[in-house]
This record gives sequence, C-alpha cells and structure tokens, in this order.
Amino acid sequence: MTTIHYREIISDEFNPADVIDEHYSFDLKHFADACGQSPEWVLQLLEYDILDTRPEERIHQFFGDDVSRARRAYRLQRDFDASFSAVAMMLDLIDEVQQLRKQVKHLNVKGN
Repeated sequence: MTTIHYREIISDEFNPADVIDEHYSFDLKHFADACGQSPEWVLQLLEYDILDTRPEERIHQFFGDDVSRARRAYRLQRDFDASFSAVAMMLDLIDEVQQLRKQVKHLNVKGN
C-alpha cells in the first residue's frame, strides 16, 4: 500500500488553493515562483531563519512544507508592513501558541 503525504495550502480570495506534496523538492527559482515572490526575497527568508536552516550543499533546496510557511511570512509582511526580523518573531510566536494549544488539547483529552 502506498502512502501519499500532502499538505493543502489554504487559499484566500486572491490565490487559488494548491495541494503540494510536502516532500516535493523545489530549486530556488521554482520555489520562488510557487510563493509568488522573487528568489532574492526567498534568500531573505533563509537569512532571517524564517525557513529552516539547510546544509550548505542543499541550501537552495525547498520542500512543499516550506511553501506554506513562506506564504504565511509574506502575508504577515504585507498585512503588518513588517520587517523580516519581525516576521521571524511573529512566526515563532504563532508556532509556540499552536504547540501549546496542542498540548492543552492533549491534556484535556487525557483528563477525560
């Protein structure tokens, strides 16, 4: 039996929804295209650790998971006119809140 891993990227009124295999690999140009941004913008995401650090030999290899994080970074930057360092901090806080919510949900399920 084959297992297919995918992640749905939620659309907004301006961009249609995409379904991208989270293990699919992109080079820099194709990743930038998938994000609707320039390669220079993507490199800034790496510089500010908005995207996970990569080994030197794979620095320009991106995955489907990275697309949703990059698009979220762009929306934060656009909506709040935020710098890359502010976006990095906002995403870290969002991730932490989501993790805490999962822990609370798990504790509530366990306690019942």
